[in-house]
This record gives sequence, C-alpha cells and structure tokens, in this order.
Amino acid sequence: MTNVQVDDLNVLSEETLITPDELKRRIKTSDEALRTVSEGRITIKNILSRTDKRLLIVAGPCSIHDVDAAMDYARRFKALADEVSDSLYLVMRVYFEKPRTTTGWKGLINDPYLNDSFNIVEGLQLGRKLLVDLAEMGIPTATEALDPVSPQYLQDMISWSAIGARTTESQTHREMASGLSSAVGFKNGTDGGLEVAINALKSVSAPHRFLGINHQGQVAIIHTRGNTHGHIVLRGGGGQTNYDSVNVALAEQQLIKAGVPVNIMVDCSHANSNKNHELQPLVMDNVANQIVEGNESIVGLMVESNIEGGNQSIPEDRSRLKYGVSITDACVDWKTTEKMIRSLHAKVHNVLPGREMPAAQDSMKASA
Repeated sequence: MTNVQVDDLNVLSEETLITPDELKRRIKTSDEALRTVSEGRITIKNILSRTDKRLLIVAGPCSIHDVDAAMDYARRFKALADEVSDSLYLVMRVYFEKPRTTTGWKGLINDPYLNDSFNIVEGLQLGRKLLVDLAEMGIPTATEALDPVSPQYLQDMISWSAIGARTTESQTHREMASGLSSAVGFKNGTDGGLEVAINALKSVSAPHRFLGINHQGQVAIIHTRGNTHGHIVLRGGGGQTNYDSVNVALAEQQLIKAGVPVNIMVDCSHANSNKNHELQPLVMDNVANQIVEGNESIVGLMVESNIEGGNQSIPEDRSRLKYGVSITDACVDWKTTEKMIRSLHAKVHNVLPGREMPAAQDSMKASA
C-alpha cells in the first residue's frame, strides 16, 4: 500500500453545508411571500412579451451587507414602487454574492460578518430571511446568480436574475440559468462586446444536463428544459458606454441577426456611467428620451441605489461603518433615486401604452 498522497493537497479543511431543504424548514415561507414571487415572475415575463407595456426597473444596493439597512431601504422602495406602478414595475436589487477579479469581500452569503470568518450557513440564513421578509412586504426581488450551488437555497424567492459580465461567457452559468424559474438578464462582456451575451441567450433557451445538487444536498445530474425568458443587459465596457441610441440600434441588429428576442435592458451603472454613480441619472434620462422618440426595444433599466450616496471601504472597526452606504460599487442616494424614477415616469407614462413589439421580433414570433 503506497503512502503517496494525491488528493486535496491544497485543501485545509471542509465543512458539510446545510441542505436546501433544511434551510427552507428553518426559514419558512408564507403563502403571501410565494404570491409576490410568482406574480413578480409573471409580470416580468409579460413585460418581455409586451403584453404588459410597463418598463422593468431593477434598483437597489450594489450589494447587501446590512440587513436592517436593506429593510429600511425596502420600506422607501415599496412606497415609490406603488406610486409609479401604472408605468414602471420596480424590482428590488438584492445581491448577496459579488464576483471578484482578484480578491475582496465576496458578499453576505460568503462572509456575513465582513471579517473573513466565512460563516456561510449564517449567511444563507440571513439572506433567505431577508428575501422572505421582502416578499411578505410585496416586494419582488432580483439578484445575480453567481455560485452554481446557491440557487437551490435562494432562487425560489427571486423574481428576476442576472448573469454578470464576468460570467456571461461561462458555460456553467449558461447551463445553470437554463434551469432558473425566473427571467434572466445576461450582461454584455467586460470588453463591451455583445457576442458572448448573444451566444448565452441562444444557449440558455436550450435544454441542458449538468452536475449540480438537489434539494437534499446530494450531487445530482440536473436536466433542464431551457429558459425562454433570457434577454441582454447593456452595461458598457472596454472604456466605452453603450446605452445611446446608436449602440442600442446596433444591439437590435445583432439580436435580430442571431434570431433571439429583441429585448434590451440598460444598466445605468458600471461602464455606462464610467463607474461614477453621479452619472446614472443622465443615463436614465437619455434612455427615457429614446423611448419618447419611438424606441420599442428597451424593456427596462438597472440602477445602483442606496440610502446614502457613494461607497466606503470596510474599516477594521466594523462599528465605524456608515449606515446605508455601499461597501462595493458607489450608489446614488435615496433622494436621487426618487428623482430619477419620478422623472422617468413623467416622461414615459403617456408613451408606453402605445408601444408595440419591435417589428422584427413580431415576425420571428409569427414564424415560430
């Protein structure tokens, strides 16, 4: 018998994680919360199919690190959502996982105490409890589907999902998204190109088989039917914006050529605002003008918004964290958020009822 070790040479330890079923037993879901999720998913899919003429607006903190502040934000969000609901459908951005180019805080699920303790079980419980509480308030939620395991724990509470610019090209994430129950937005690549996102739209709509976990936490072969509610999210990249009318028209042409639905969401943040949160209102105003002038392909917008504006680094003394301020990307403050949303509503509410499905998409639907 050889003593040569070949397994786990760089693994220090491992912990058995709570199963998805056990997490759901601990954090129970009410019928009211389930209705919010279901109605949110149906509404978003109707917006994509143009049977609902409203715009989808995904707004909220870049990431959630303080559950109490998230609930504070949510109460303000709900009042604003009700105010503009005739023309805009607001979905709260509740991001628990953050992709990292090198290293850094990976989000509430991975490190809920912001101290590298990585109490993932506690992070999952905090995240799920927040999603249930928000759903019980009647607030549909959106998140980034990043870790391929976490959907079994949380996705039943999500009405819209994003695949980020870093993972849109990943076959693992395309396969995972093909099994999600919500509509999925694929962001264009970090270089600003649309090809990887368009390829993702083709992939996600097809059936897939891949390794994953089931609700009992067992490794399983997952069979999906494909997700027909994928769409592109323009977020700029490569030092360039892509929300203007010329870039939107170019995106329409590429979507038509690829034979995928001509549904476009514009991310007001990231490269589209040159990573300057104060420019997000200008992006939204430009998109509103495009809709007023006759654009029919833009179905929604994303905004990074928080109680207070800007962002902050995580201090060694966690008690010195500023309340309601992002610890990841800089966000617009709540006052600015209200102004942006109300201005958008005022510009488009008389225009949206007369919008039609883009002619190219309508012809694709007829020939399907």
